[in-house]
Amino acid sequence: MTKTIEVKDLPAHVGEHLGQSDWHEVTQDQVNMFADATGDHQWIHVDPERAKSGPFGGTIAHGYLTMSLIPGVLHEVWKVDGMKMGLNYGINKLRFPSPVPVGSKVRADVTLANVEEVSGGGFQVTLNVTVEIEGQDKPGCVAEVVYRYYA
Repeated sequence: MTKTIEVKDLPAHVGEHLGQSDWHEVTQDQVNMFADATGDHQWIHVDPERAKSGPFGGTIAHGYLTMSLIPGVLHEVWKVDGMKMGLNYGINKLRFPSPVPVGSKVRADVTLANVEEVSGGGFQVTLNVTVEIEGQDKPGCVAEVVYRYYA
């Protein structure tokens, strides 16, 4: 269920667990397209035959591919109403504690960590996002993502 928060009310929700996205399968096609887009064609990502005998027993998603899934699934977790514009402002912290095997399912778990007023009539929002891997204890990605929402 998507949580909706009015932009003016963002400060009142600091520390709140916003929820989790749906599970999404990471496919070899996604990994191959990401490799083409970034030029990172390392065999652990794009060569399923060779990767079978590699350290992970198969191909894995690029760490940055895992991270790049976050903006696309945030709308499943929350929505900011009453804003004129929202911007991806950056990432404060980013780690990849565990590889994400191709064929696995991931979801985002999101908490509203911080809200600060910014000039121009808006708020800078920091979200703690954990990209969980179905059936695994360690996440594939842990990030502090930063957005700006203008009223």
